[in-house]
Amino acid sequence: MHKKLILDQKQIEIILKRFCHQLIENHDVFENTVLLGLQPRGPLVLDKLALLLEEISGVKVPYGYLDATFHRDDFRRRDLPLKANETKINFLIEGKNVILVDDVLYKGRSVRAAMDAMIAFGRPAKVELMVLVDRKFTRDYPIMPDYCGLKVNTLESQYVMVEWADNGFENDAIWITEKA
Repeated sequence: MHKKLILDQKQIEIILKRFCHQLIENHDVFENTVLLGLQPRGPLVLDKLALLLEEISGVKVPYGYLDATFHRDDFRRRDLPLKANETKINFLIEGKNVILVDDVLYKGRSVRAAMDAMIAFGRPAKVELMVLVDRKFTRDYPIMPDYCGLKVNTLESQYVMVEWADNGFENDAIWITEKA
């Protein structure tokens, strides 16, 4: 399988630090801001981001994990049922600024589903999207990230693979590969 490295560990660290500084610039003391990691891979990014954000700003921003499996428009169209992940949100988002965090933005279906799913926790004042990688030109929905680490042009036959050292890989890295 052919793999092309698009972000190495050092570049990912730089992007996460940049995200933190952008969030501090845009949300000041975070008095009305919460972060939600989109299951299944967003929490991996969010955990790193939340620690770094607290280290840089000294503020512990409320965060949680949101599963949108049953809100997806393709939920009943799959041959095999999707496996739901845990939603862990111990706060209301009513009137809050919500930053949705994910690793890769592809078709936009997960983000659309997440917007439906989070309504169970209140109506946010504002929703922003943060992704490490934006696969341009592949959207099914008019969704664009507010915070983006890297924009890449990919083909339908390609896949963006995110590897985390926390999950047993040698280093954090993001690759473009051909779909199997």
